[in-house]
Amino acid sequence: MSTHDHPSVTTAALPRDYDSLSERFAPIFARIAEGSLARDLERRMPFEEIRELDAAGFGTLRVPAEHGGPEVSIETFIRLLVDLAEADSNIAHVYRSHSGFVESLRFQPREVQEAWYPRVLAGQTVGNASTERGGNRLGTLNTVLTQEEGGWRITGEKYYTTGTIFCDHTRVSAALDGQDGRRFAVVAVDAPGVTVADDWDGFGQKLTGTGTTTFDGVEVSPESVLDRVSGSPEAIHEAAFFQLVLLAVLAGIARAARRDAAATIARRARTFNTGSGLPFREDPLIQEATGRIAAKAFAAEAAVLAVARAQDAGLRAAVESGAASWEFLSDPDFAARIPEALHQSEIAVEHAQVTVPDLALDAAQELFLTVGASAVSRGKALDRHWRNAQTVATHNPIAFRARALGDYWINGTLPEGLNAIGDATASPRQNPRQDA
Repeated sequence: MSTHDHPSVTTAALPRDYDSLSERFAPIFARIAEGSLARDLERRMPFEEIRELDAAGFGTLRVPAEHGGPEVSIETFIRLLVDLAEADSNIAHVYRSHSGFVESLRFQPREVQEAWYPRVLAGQTVGNASTERGGNRLGTLNTVLTQEEGGWRITGEKYYTTGTIFCDHTRVSAALDGQDGRRFAVVAVDAPGVTVADDWDGFGQKLTGTGTTTFDGVEVSPESVLDRVSGSPEAIHEAAFFQLVLLAVLAGIARAARRDAAATIARRARTFNTGSGLPFREDPLIQEATGRIAAKAFAAEAAVLAVARAQDAGLRAAVESGAASWEFLSDPDFAARIPEALHQSEIAVEHAQVTVPDLALDAAQELFLTVGASAVSRGKALDRHWRNAQTVATHNPIAFRARALGDYWINGTLPEGLNAIGDATASPRQNPRQDA
């Protein structure tokens, strides 16, 4: 989809409550679910499905009311995202980049909001281009923004550019030429010098467009270069929100495993000669296995929605205290004034990141305990739930999240991340044996 081919969107009629929004989007989600198996088997990218969602206003749901948007709560949006992920986890994952960008706009200066909210309300979407595949040192970037008279230019290469191939724009993290720090540049995907490749070769989430995007001296307008202050309320909120979206995708995958287990068993006539002789749908052991899948799907979704409520509370506290305004950062001691509720929303997502992936992976794995050898038929592609869950889970190594939580509960240390993923430098600690 190019910037000249976005759908016409009417947001004025969009409701704010989950029940009404669910009624609006359920038919679209049903059509998406109906085609999800064929798309996975054929590796067919969901361009039309995403276009239909954009036209229905899915990408506008978190735009603030004062800027003409529906401004549904984070909890409501995440409930819808879990529904969408049950239908197709790839498509739900695609909206991670765009919805994260919309969240970040809440903390940007007024002129940036006035430039970008109308575009979002018009149906334009924003992908992600943050991570470099290698060669950049941890905390640094090789992609460079250079300022020139009247604007900027950006040059570099990004991988894992999820959603970009479906979007009008992509948000690129870049270093400033000759300066410390980094910025985000929002670049039109069809601009001269931008090349998007569908070269993602992961075994799961194959249809998210998570490939390579290159930028060769691409022009960037001044209103499309966004500041990002490390440790700011924006950085805390958006980082937590980005992770929440992944957890919502995992919860949806767990529900898909529950759905497919129940549906497969309900229509199965064959049974094993070593079993009870009862139809599968009446066999207590098969019922128990399905119940365990259902319980894990329930627990995963409950944890995700608890995090969503914590993020609603954290953002509300930031707005009420003035911490959501760009002017808040003019105080050199702003970190000490960040509301505790905002920090707690980050702690909440850390807890869920340790638990939800295992719940989703177990639900997808245990699906195979309910059927037998026929479940491994390639034509059924029941393995896609496990493949997709495993792919999403690898975004955040659980060991690192658990360690951060331990440090918080023992020492009160808040989680802290670096500006960019990259190659680790040598440890400053010497090997004791070398000193001997």
